[in-house]
Amino acid sequence: MYFRHSARGEAERLGIAGYAQNLPDGSVEVLAHGAVPAVEELLSWLHRGPRGARVDSVAELTVDESPRELEPAFEVR
Repeated sequence: MYFRHSARGEAERLGIAGYAQNLPDGSVEVLAHGAVPAVEELLSWLHRGPRGARVDSVAELTVDESPRELEPAFEVR
């Protein structure tokens, strides 16, 4: 829970829409939509996570179209 909420704080600070949610295997999925520099900064943060987090790996997938299901905010699912 802490990683997802910290990711939301970073995303909100950067003006990014999207979500962070736990997956069944224990990993966290983050979908981020916003200005490229802001998304890149969030991605950099995701590589290290909040204080005390252990980040084993980050997989990145770039999608060129705007996700239709997103609210104009960042949510924790």
